[in-house]
Amino acid sequence: MVSLLLRCYPRLPSSFTLARFVLNQNLVRSQRCCLVRAGNLPARRTYSSERDQHHPKPKVVVVGIPNPFIWFRTRIYYFLIRTYFDKEFSIEEFTEGAKQAFSHVSRLLSRCQFEALEGLVAKDLIGKLEQKCGSLPSSHQRALCAEPEDVMYTMPGDVGIFYDDDGRKFVSILMRFWYLTSVGLPDDIMEGTRMFTVSIGDKEMEAKRLLTAIYEFQREFTKGVAPDWTITRIEHSSLLD
Repeated sequence: MVSLLLRCYPRLPSSFTLARFVLNQNLVRSQRCCLVRAGNLPARRTYSSERDQHHPKPKVVVVGIPNPFIWFRTRIYYFLIRTYFDKEFSIEEFTEGAKQAFSHVSRLLSRCQFEALEGLVAKDLIGKLEQKCGSLPSSHQRALCAEPEDVMYTMPGDVGIFYDDDGRKFVSILMRFWYLTSVGLPDDIMEGTRMFTVSIGDKEMEAKRLLTAIYEFQREFTKGVAPDWTITRIEHSSLLD
């Protein structure tokens, strides 16, 4: 089963560890993933108050269409993972766990809480993130945060199974996320992103921008190694490359 350990989620089952997240799944690397950009698609998501429960609710719908060849190839990788690494592997469960991890880590990044990333993000990556985030304007830092309810779409990307020179076995899965933010960002820097106006209550309107992020999860499957997933790559388009 996929398990996710997050320090700030007290409602997680007692079998979860409260020190780090563990996505008990596997990783696999393909080369590409073809996706229809969310900004070019009809979009709607519910934002309403209790007083407006009986009225139609606007929604943002983001649809991803993978390349058929890549889709088929990744399914072969998923089969190999279940056969040789984890019999209970489920890409659906992994995707849900990755979404929670993405929300948690992005929140820590937006607050520049880099020490809290230890055990969640690869050590060499934490130093790079601290340097990059430190040079970002405060508005860009806030825009890194993706609350769970603002994540519009999540899609597995590249998948890979590999061995190092010492015979250690690894699996990696690249995840793509689309999320909304209400942080004001300059249009010249955020070129290619789409803006949405959503209704909150009867009259209040709020502009939100659809952003994308890429997180890569990696786990070592060598015998005797703890089944911990670590984030080895983080990119927020136009914010943190």
